Amino acid sequence: MLHRPDPFNARCPTRQVLDRVGDKWAVLVLILLERETLRFNELRRRIESISQKMLSQTLKSLERDGLVTRRAFATVPVTVEYSLTPLGRTLAGTVAALTQWAESHIGEIEAAQRRYDRGETAA
Repeated sequence: MLHRPDPFNARCPTRQVLDRVGDKWAVLVLILLERETLRFNELRRRIESISQKMLSQTLKSLERDGLVTRRAFATVPVTVEYSLTPLGRTLAGTVAALTQWAESHIGEIEAAQRRYDRGETAA
């Protein structure tokens, strides 16, 4: 008998995917790779405040999940490029919609934060 996915269960595979998608570094990498294939150092330059270690871990996780592909070239030093897989492109579209929502509503969110910080209750 098949069990219905339950993302509230810590062992549910759906939850593992949601954890990845909820990771800010993974989201930023997906946004950039949706636009173009990029080298490791270019990703690192474009994503402010990400460490080399965190970018490496994020890329490995996305690659393991089948969302990103890594291509190495035999140069000195080795050149490595990252791009989205077809599966990654389907997720990047969803992330783009979330990004657009955030950009469209940032004014409302900032206003709510100011009200909250002043101790005002929601109407």
